[in-house]
Amino acid sequence: MDRLLNVRPRWAYVIYLVLDTLCVGMGMGVPIFNILFGFVVGWYIVRVLAARTQRLEEILFKLLPLAAITAAYTFLVMAVLWGRWGLILFDPSTDYANLGIPLLLFDPKASFIGWQVLMILISPFLQVLSTLFGSHVTLLIRLRASRQSGKPAL
Repeated sequence: MDRLLNVRPRWAYVIYLVLDTLCVGMGMGVPIFNILFGFVVGWYIVRVLAARTQRLEEILFKLLPLAAITAAYTFLVMAVLWGRWGLILFDPSTDYANLGIPLLLFDPKASFIGWQVLMILISPFLQVLSTLFGSHVTLLIRLRASRQSGKPAL
């Protein structure tokens, strides 16, 4: 476990980029695994920050920017994968009903636009939320354990 927590920050980012890309591939372009991976990333961020500092305020201030960095990469990947599909909005002969996306709304074109927004914008936001949730749960568990054992927090 100590080897995992003592990885250099640059290597941690590289490992994250590879794993996040694999999650996109496993979901076949739908970032459900990226959102679930956010819980693990949140746990890892808290464990690394808690190993380097004992100040809760410092950990809390670093959580949101680090979660945003992880979701920014997912946003970039989703923009590359799904953004090029936005060009077919300008083609009047496009058959939106047969594109293979779920028809969630009444109109196939509106469903396509909603799918684009979901994949490119909402999914990275959900990844930020899952990363923050995982990190806060980890913080709460560590704080409760430190109170019960009588040791200093974190």
